[in-house]
Amino acid sequence: MTYLAWTAATGCLLLLMSLSYGWISRVPVPVFGLYLLVGIVCGPWVLDVINLDIAAHASLISRVTEIAMAASLFITGLKIRLPLNSPYWKMGIKLALPAMLLTIAGIMVVSHFLTGLSWPLSLALAAILAPTDPVLASLVAINDARDGDQLRIALSSEAGLNDGTALPFLMLALIWHKAGGAINAHEWLTWLSVDLVWALLGGLAIGFLLGRAIGLLATRSRHAQGEVAPSDFVALSLICLSFSLAMAVSASGFLAAFAAGVGLRSAEVSVQKRHPDQKMVEDDLPAEMQVNPHTRHGLEESNPIKSVGLVIGDALSFGDTVERIFAAALVIILGITLALHWDIHALLLAFIIFVVIRPLAVFIITWRSGESLFHRISLGWLGIRGIGSLNYIAWTYVHGLQGAQANTLTNFAITIVTVSVLVHGISVTPLLTLRRKRENH
Repeated sequence: MTYLAWTAATGCLLLLMSLSYGWISRVPVPVFGLYLLVGIVCGPWVLDVINLDIAAHASLISRVTEIAMAASLFITGLKIRLPLNSPYWKMGIKLALPAMLLTIAGIMVVSHFLTGLSWPLSLALAAILAPTDPVLASLVAINDARDGDQLRIALSSEAGLNDGTALPFLMLALIWHKAGGAINAHEWLTWLSVDLVWALLGGLAIGFLLGRAIGLLATRSRHAQGEVAPSDFVALSLICLSFSLAMAVSASGFLAAFAAGVGLRSAEVSVQKRHPDQKMVEDDLPAEMQVNPHTRHGLEESNPIKSVGLVIGDALSFGDTVERIFAAALVIILGITLALHWDIHALLLAFIIFVVIRPLAVFIITWRSGESLFHRISLGWLGIRGIGSLNYIAWTYVHGLQGAQANTLTNFAITIVTVSVLVHGISVTPLLTLRRKRENH
């Protein structure tokens, strides 16, 4: 196909998905499942108009998925309007740290004996599959800053944190693999101090401080100038600066992007607390809900809450658009590359992860938490894998992983991610519907 043909085909697909979204939302297959089917149809299994292998294009896939994840993580953090000492954060942290460690350990052991992968590569596969995805979890993520649903907040904060907390274990797996199974003391110390502790703490600190500082600076600047023009570039700058600065000092770029969103939101809360007399509505709404960005030039006198509301609103609008575009493109790529990496033997491991390992890890860390059994089951089941796992797969190839066992690892990972997109995507709506009915009775 020619360039113009591809451009027209892309336009037709986007138009079709936009015009039929109401119908699509009523069918059991989620929208990302339909994008996956588009990729399968375009790939070698059906039309064979695109032949894209994630292993052969690892560098490109790694960069594109990094951009998608950074944007999604930033938006996820921006939507969480909770003080850092809120008990709602505790569940997300439990899921992203102890529950994920248990999940990694469970997948590593099962995959080693089930697939025959070496212990280092079994750890690598576990690190790839353990984290939940911030991009494809839109059906279970919090809707906006007013959303106080405990389940959504827990899953959103988990997705925001665990891509950064899983990467050090993938790095450890490659160090272990290259060392031939014997890691020396210096490598252990470097991994523990730099790749784990500094990467996590440094990424969170850099992102939060940068997000808060730029949020306050942008608010003050726009208020002083009486500026009401779109401020999409504030979000873009924060995503770029937080990710690149963290990576430049060997901290976690993913955690920095997430924390930058949390920091920007904290700036909005701070502005509201400092100017309680200038609220434009009676209720304590998020600032972006107190202004209408579409009538920004028609708003009355300028005030700090209006300024920060426009900044946050523009950031959310920009981020959501970028997130949806990249998510659609990457899920289509997943469908295309599936033909080259499908492995039916991975279905048993997928079943064990989804039905045994993840739920059991969640049940252990929520023991005596006071949560209902149904809530704990929901947390254990709703752990979709997606773009983050694709990024990790590409990352292993970029950093020198190769050979027959590397191909087995890739085949299992891509197959399981594909199954997760379909199975978890199809089950989300019925589960949340059942949950609402239980809450109403």
